[in-house]
Amino acid sequence: MIKEQRNDLTEGPILKGLVMMALPIMATSFIQMAYNLTDMFWIGFLGSGAVAAVGIAGFFIWLSQAFVFLGKTGTEIKVAQATGAGDHTKAESIARTGIQITMGIAVLYSMAIMLFRHPLIQFFDTRNDSVESMSLSYLAIIAAGLVFPFGNQVFTGIFNGRGNSKMPFKINAIGLIINMILDPILINGAYVFPKMGVSGAAVATVIAQAVVFSIFFYNIRFKHSLFKHFLLFKRPDVNQAISIMRLGFPPALQSALFTMISMVIARIIASYGALPIAVQKVGSQIESITWMTALGFSVALGTFVGQNYGASKFSRVLKGYHTAMRVAFSLGLFNTLLLFFGAKWLFMIFIREPEAIQLGIDYLRILALSQLFMCVEITSSSAFNGIGRTEPAAITSIVFNLLRIPMALYFSQMTMLGLNGIWWSITISSVFKGVIVYIWFGRIIKKRPEFHEFEVAHVISNS
Repeated sequence: MIKEQRNDLTEGPILKGLVMMALPIMATSFIQMAYNLTDMFWIGFLGSGAVAAVGIAGFFIWLSQAFVFLGKTGTEIKVAQATGAGDHTKAESIARTGIQITMGIAVLYSMAIMLFRHPLIQFFDTRNDSVESMSLSYLAIIAAGLVFPFGNQVFTGIFNGRGNSKMPFKINAIGLIINMILDPILINGAYVFPKMGVSGAAVATVIAQAVVFSIFFYNIRFKHSLFKHFLLFKRPDVNQAISIMRLGFPPALQSALFTMISMVIARIIASYGALPIAVQKVGSQIESITWMTALGFSVALGTFVGQNYGASKFSRVLKGYHTAMRVAFSLGLFNTLLLFFGAKWLFMIFIREPEAIQLGIDYLRILALSQLFMCVEITSSSAFNGIGRTEPAAITSIVFNLLRIPMALYFSQMTMLGLNGIWWSITISSVFKGVIVYIWFGRIIKKRPEFHEFEVAHVISNS
């Protein structure tokens, strides 16, 4: 059906290898963003209340990413390192164990959301029964199908670790097309389908993700597009499972705390009414243009670093890092200009209410100032992951994300900034994270014995 095309990133031109790996990953990331933007586009016609409802439910879908990272991150890193070392049997064992961990977590998380969805939605205290009702319906449907996006993400991570980023793009593109077709039909009603509103968007997403999951599974199990004669239902390797979860725990904790902090920030935003919640939801989707593009190169860099680290090609690791960082700087500057000068037109695509548009312009222009630093943070974090050090980037992110809460309270309530003070707290923390992670990676590399001082000096002088 789809034949494996695995890239050996331990040989050949570095920039070409990164670009060839990154482009399908970037395209896959934009597909994931397009799922949300497609929903927002059609839900936007239902009004800001519907957008706010999806935004609130979306926090708990966002929180699920932390539990995905618990299995996916370590699996992707270890698969890349085993592939670079030429140990394909070990890579297969790691992949199987990672899939089993992730799917088990998916079932548990889905059950928890279904059981506690009412108090979770009530946490935001929107004082709007209609918004809360729509949020509950949307969240219940999405939670019922969470096993599919969990599985799709770990499958994607394994393929990326093997150096094959094209297959996830092709398969996820099919899901996007299905979602784009179903959204207007199920949200607004057509033919024999009734108008389902925000619930229709959730049903469309679940169906699309289920199809993607089925295609992944078929190609892995029956077309052997990942490994030869891959067996999924086999006793997991306990030692591998512990190693995978140890690597995945720091980014999982980082992601979970980030989402919880964002929920607290959202509650602060909610004190200004439901409209700012909708603005933040749409604005964050637009802003994701930056981290989606940066994510493509960062995941490619993580695989590149992992494979070359596994192959003991340490000088090549450093050259790849500095090459990727130059790309990150360029992307960050471009997206800063795009969000700052194109704020009005970008926001008008999704919400047409004049008051919301003005709030959206303020949001995007303030966040535009942090885009360069966000790209630097994302890229350096992936380099850390590639060498098996997931803690530094996670610690930095946790500390400065936590600081967003007191900053948001101070700037919004103790200064004349008001609502914009919340956006400034996000931008300021992002600037610090980017600077600190970049410096920290440089200091660790200089201290690691496998990276000879001459090689470090040589790479830095030519970067």
